[in-house]
Amino acid sequence: MNAGLKIRLSVMMWLQFFIWGGWFVTMGSYLAANLAATGAQSALAYSTQSWGAIIAPFVVGLIADRYVNAERLLGVLHLAGAALLYELSTARSFDGFYPYLLGYMILYMPTLALVNAISFRQMDDPSRHFSKIRLWGTIGWIVAGLAISYVFSWDAPAALASGSLRYTFTMCAAASLLLGLYSFTLPRTPPRARAGERVSLGDLLGLDALSLLKDRNYLLFFVASILVCVPLAFYYQYANLFLTETHLANATGKQTLGQISEVLFMLLLPWFLMRAGMKLTLLVGMLAWALRYFLFAHGNPQSLAWMLLVGIALHGVCYDFFFVSGQIYTDARAGERSKSAAQGMITLATYGVGMLAGFWIAGQVAGRHVSQGGHDWAGIWLFPAAFALAVAALFALVFRNERVRSAAASA
Repeated sequence: MNAGLKIRLSVMMWLQFFIWGGWFVTMGSYLAANLAATGAQSALAYSTQSWGAIIAPFVVGLIADRYVNAERLLGVLHLAGAALLYELSTARSFDGFYPYLLGYMILYMPTLALVNAISFRQMDDPSRHFSKIRLWGTIGWIVAGLAISYVFSWDAPAALASGSLRYTFTMCAAASLLLGLYSFTLPRTPPRARAGERVSLGDLLGLDALSLLKDRNYLLFFVASILVCVPLAFYYQYANLFLTETHLANATGKQTLGQISEVLFMLLLPWFLMRAGMKLTLLVGMLAWALRYFLFAHGNPQSLAWMLLVGIALHGVCYDFFFVSGQIYTDARAGERSKSAAQGMITLATYGVGMLAGFWIAGQVAGRHVSQGGHDWAGIWLFPAAFALAVAALFALVFRNERVRSAAASA
């Protein structure tokens, strides 16, 4: 890859994740403080991510893989998304907010696959080049969080009470408009399907990868992946609301510690996989979820603020050591013809089914721990801590250790 192409793809990836990180992290705080949303309504809002993930394979498989260049479809989706994000900033009730959010996430989730497809098609060796491009997406997410807390102070107590977080949607609408226009300048990425080639429903859903589930070890990992999405959903849905409600200064900016640690532990992951094996790597990831929520349950922004910051910084271990290593495990176990289908299957199971169930459970738990003027956060966080610990204990008992090698693990 030449330097110019790297820059163009890096800008694309930076904008893609700046847009997501610029509103998704703080939405729970905005809903509770400004739209008087209940726990169930917050769960409904966050579950739009799951519905988008479930619908995404149809959008990409039916349109991008057959009829339209990926970069053009990316541009159209982000231009339409910009209009929906602006409407979100003007909504004054949850009933007025939710339809636009659902429509937006149905448009946004397919763009995650599109930016990857555009990147992969321009690379001679994706295993060597892609991580360096994808890193700029994480940086975009970090910059969005830092801007919200340290540049605009939209999550400060007074600003939060006055509804300033609605400007996150305006900011991201502008970024989405920019990426939509920029997408039409990206390298051509035409459809791969040949004219007249039929694509079945099974192809779109990756059903040919279901043969992986015949293996007992992989089936155990597959079930654990769905279950671990319950603790993950608690973090996405309630971490920012927890930190702002307990008055941790610059909460959104401090949450970027999670993305910074994600970069560091991503670099450590191949080394750990080679020396510890898949079972211990996955277990460390699951136990990190339990530790994170134990710290959240017992920390506070005053004398025990370090517990909150360590809990945030554990995100790299929580996410990389379970979800990224799981993608590597899936790649290693799948045959050459079903690697893409297998990744689609595990993504549909986790971000689709697993997160959908996780957001609903999180909403139910939070709804039972509402207190005068806020929430009983210790009671809320101890649930996902115990849940993750139970999943880890069962996994430790029944999963056989394996050592896998893949392009991602050996890069």
